[in-house]
Amino acid sequence: MAEHFIGRILGGEPQAIAAAARAFDAVPVDWDLSADPPPEMPQRQRTIASAVSVEGPGTFFGKATRRLVLEPTDREGWWFDRSDLPDTLPVRVSIRNVWTTGQVVSNIVLRSGPPQNYIRLVEHIIALRLGTKIHNLMIRTDSGDPPLLTRYGREILEALDAAGIRESDRPVNYLTVKEPVTFGGHRGEFLTLSPFQGCRPVLDIDCAVHFKTAIGRQRITYPVNDKNFRYGSEARTNTTLTKMLYCKTIGMLFADVRNLGYNRENVLIAGRFRYFNPPKLLHEGKSLEAVWHRSTLDLLAALALIDEGMFIGGVTSYKAGHRLDVEMIKALYRDNLLTPVRLG
Repeated sequence: MAEHFIGRILGGEPQAIAAAARAFDAVPVDWDLSADPPPEMPQRQRTIASAVSVEGPGTFFGKATRRLVLEPTDREGWWFDRSDLPDTLPVRVSIRNVWTTGQVVSNIVLRSGPPQNYIRLVEHIIALRLGTKIHNLMIRTDSGDPPLLTRYGREILEALDAAGIRESDRPVNYLTVKEPVTFGGHRGEFLTLSPFQGCRPVLDIDCAVHFKTAIGRQRITYPVNDKNFRYGSEARTNTTLTKMLYCKTIGMLFADVRNLGYNRENVLIAGRFRYFNPPKLLHEGKSLEAVWHRSTLDLLAALALIDEGMFIGGVTSYKAGHRLDVEMIKALYRDNLLTPVRLG
């Protein structure tokens, strides 16, 4: 693999980013899928043909059953509608509506209008906007606490498959960055977005994680096509054994943690030298679940916050998380760095 190119720096210290780029270059690629065929890129906006639903235990209220109803819509974009708040308006999936990226649990929280009109942990849902290329969708929810599904995005993906596709007459807007841009953090992490070059109308991912646990260093590179997205869509989030023990002991004193729905089935638990529950997504004997989760369900969720269209180009991520992702998307809007792409 070529050395990572650092683009125009939108945040972070140049020296720290350069050191992080060198660390990224030193991570071997565990699975190189970059030669995979690019996906079909629809020219007309699509929604689903009929309503479908999924349900499961709440993320932050694990003893309650939470339900999502996915409906076709003529509105452009993806929307959340709180059915338990009939006097509020639907919340559009947009960088403009990001409220926070969480405190105890890192997650993207959307909010619009009054403070109670929020939806937490939306990333595992909205990532499907880019993975499925369903451009317009209404998501009805009975609370701000979505279900924590054991198979994560895969369960929603299969529900959308069952719903079918309805195409409209409106063209799809594709966007890319005007130039390579990089955003760095203070813990050796960075994120780079590169422009679409005009030969492969696709979103290309090169993603690496580095944990001081059994997860260790993992790196994959691939185009976001149907096969790869489906494979990565059921990758679970991960936590350390220490944090899991905290949640089950001292954390019980705090409201945000007391009812947290994480268990040994829906989260990957990593100790210093081994996993404490069976990892998924093994390749050549090594679990790549953590890097698939990061690249498929976290990165694509951040790019789904670009509400004027579908992002294409290149994405490189090293050790980054929701906070840095969101800051990058904010910077793209702040500095007017997105530009339309005409395909065909």
